[in-house]
Amino acid sequence: MHATIEAAREHVLSRDLAATPMLLEGVAVLPAQDLPDLLALADAVRTQRCGSGVAIEVLYNAKRGGCSEDCNFCSQSARFATDVEAESLSSVDGFITAARDAHARGAGEFCIVVAVRGPSAKLLDRVCEATAAIKDQLPLQVAVSLGILRDDQMSALVRAGVDKVNHNLETSRRYFPFVCTTHTYDERWDTCRLIKRYGVELCCGGIIGMGETVADRIEFLAALQELEPQEVPINFLNPRPGTPFGDRSLVEPVEALRFVAMTRLALPGALIRFAGGREITLAGLQDLGMRSGASGLVLGDYLTTGGRKDDDDFEMLQRLGFEVMA
Repeated sequence: MHATIEAAREHVLSRDLAATPMLLEGVAVLPAQDLPDLLALADAVRTQRCGSGVAIEVLYNAKRGGCSEDCNFCSQSARFATDVEAESLSSVDGFITAARDAHARGAGEFCIVVAVRGPSAKLLDRVCEATAAIKDQLPLQVAVSLGILRDDQMSALVRAGVDKVNHNLETSRRYFPFVCTTHTYDERWDTCRLIKRYGVELCCGGIIGMGETVADRIEFLAALQELEPQEVPINFLNPRPGTPFGDRSLVEPVEALRFVAMTRLALPGALIRFAGGREITLAGLQDLGMRSGASGLVLGDYLTTGGRKDDDDFEMLQRLGFEVMA
């Protein structure tokens, strides 16, 4: 076994510590032939810290398109000529119907997503009303992803019963200006800190394959270690036609699997959710992806792209010995 993996095993598995940036640097350059040992280690850490449970989430895109921001990966930006047409915000009944469907499909978490810089008063009121109704009627955790938030907006979300707020860093501080120019990394960082101050669970991750370097990926993981989010969604770029990143190549499967494992070693106790782009990036290697340190997944479709059939994911989880958490 490679010396770097032995060192990681001693540090993370035996001593129950998070991998240091220096250790992650070594993992990031391991030869491909050592990948099976790395994935086995990450899976062992997942078992030790998280057990066999897997958290299932369904996303609900409550207002497609029309976003003012210029995130170069996103087909919902009004600045790009994509095939996503702007839609109005869903009604409260629409939120509740979608939540009932998510529960019936076996999800334990329902995530309301709205593509905006930050919520207007009308949008926030509707999300809060819908959240309160969902919490009253269904045994679901409710998460929201509403962009950059203020103190008063977080207070309203807490009163409505929101369990978790998603706000991704997306990438490293250094690379962020190459991804988005209409808001800053610091605005995202401050929103994450605000969420933490309110005691709500923080869901914070990003996208791999946008042109970042290995050093950027390690810096990104180090930032997540500082934030200590309860959940880390890992997405792989699915290049969207019409966006500035629409001509980017897919992440190599080896690198995708390596990054899932690195995330588990960096954040041993976090819920690491296997998310967007996994279907096209890993194709037939989905099982291996879940055995690389992941402890959750997004079920079905994403915000503007399709996902796998529910049955395929549930069959995979059963085959691998995972237990779906309520």
